[in-house]
Amino acid sequence: MLKVYWGSMFAQKSMALFREVLRATAARKKVQCFKFDDGRYSRSEIVTHDGLSVKAKPVSSTAALLAAVSPDTDVIIIDEAQFFDEGLIQAANDWADQGKTVIAAGLDLDRYGRPFGIMPALAATAEEAVKLRAICVCCGDEAWISFGRATTTSELKEIGGSEKYEARCRKCARAEGG
Repeated sequence: MLKVYWGSMFAQKSMALFREVLRATAARKKVQCFKFDDGRYSRSEIVTHDGLSVKAKPVSSTAALLAAVSPDTDVIIIDEAQFFDEGLIQAANDWADQGKTVIAAGLDLDRYGRPFGIMPALAATAEEAVKLRAICVCCGDEAWISFGRATTTSELKEIGGSEKYEARCRKCARAEGG
């Protein structure tokens, strides 16, 4: 099975992964957690914005992820999936075909409101794709985007948290030129 959690920043995607780890562990499944090696919060943990964490191996490519997954693993957890290359789509589906459970989380849109990396294709091939929403910091409606309020580059992959991004609905993001 392949399951994808996707949405804007602050939509509790990592919290959903945390819950999935707890469930799989309670079911006595062998779980391996991975995160894209972005250096945010903790290098060796998936950390929620609320400060909860679970141990995870940092990897910087699908090739590194493939090399790190043990053959006897039942559940593969992947955070920050939007940063991985297209090989992750095939790898995740291959693992699911082998009977493993693969649960990935990532951003649905980049800060410009465009589909982010491999996420649309990964979600399309999943048995379940759960779109999570944060709350707009300006008006309290459902957020649409991770609005880059203090970005310093035009690069797509500007890693950051609340110091650079905030959740905004479409109206509030567009009102400020988002």
